[in-house]
Amino acid sequence: MTEKFVHIDVSNYVALVTMDRKPVNALSREMRRQLVAAFDEISARDDVRCAVLTASGSVFCAGADLKDRPDQDIPGDFLEHNRITRETGNAIRECAKPVIAAVNGAALGAGLGLAAACDILYASENATFGMPEINVGLAGGASMLRTLFGRSTLRRMFYTGQRLSAHDLLRRNVIEEVLRPEELLPVTMELARVIASKAPLATIYAKRAANMVDVMPQRDAYRFEQEFTMMLAKTEDAREARMAFLEKREPKFKGC
Repeated sequence: MTEKFVHIDVSNYVALVTMDRKPVNALSREMRRQLVAAFDEISARDDVRCAVLTASGSVFCAGADLKDRPDQDIPGDFLEHNRITRETGNAIRECAKPVIAAVNGAALGAGLGLAAACDILYASENATFGMPEINVGLAGGASMLRTLFGRSTLRRMFYTGQRLSAHDLLRRNVIEEVLRPEELLPVTMELARVIASKAPLATIYAKRAANMVDVMPQRDAYRFEQEFTMMLAKTEDAREARMAFLEKREPKFKGC
């Protein structure tokens, strides 16, 4: 039986996704496959409207498991390894539901990539962030750093493997807040519940729009957003939201 490295717990339309591969949640190929499956499942589940990604122990994710490197003597093994590596972050980025990172410790290399793929980032006081590939003779991850940092910081981290603290990221407006370890999950789960209380279809399209503006010219991206708004305006949930506002009550969304 395959060991379970990723756990999903769903309550009140929020999925808590916990990485659990001792001792430091290093990413093996199997763990990556389980992460991809977890976020694909979340995309498809009607009882999930938002997700929180965190980890067991005191390390969020120490990066790729160096003991599980591809075998260059096996034709195609490197390509298969690279494919599942790419798709791990893509599964989070392309998840239909918003994903909040609750970074409870070191997020290094591919672990930083996981956090970067999330929509909203929170971190505990003991969290650190780095791309240490250069320290083991490798180079990779600039595309992940680019989504979080400016040109100079990106290159300094990329060329040196230097780590930044959670407070460093807060000063750079990369994360929302630095919290005591015991506060991290309560705060992120509460935000997830707020997001989950919104109209489900509107939230799904809001995430699509947010992803689009990252890669499209403003003119084109806004045009697509306007088309989403026109479509959503015709839904039952939009009507319910308007009626609830006028009647000064909480809306009851159906996801249609």
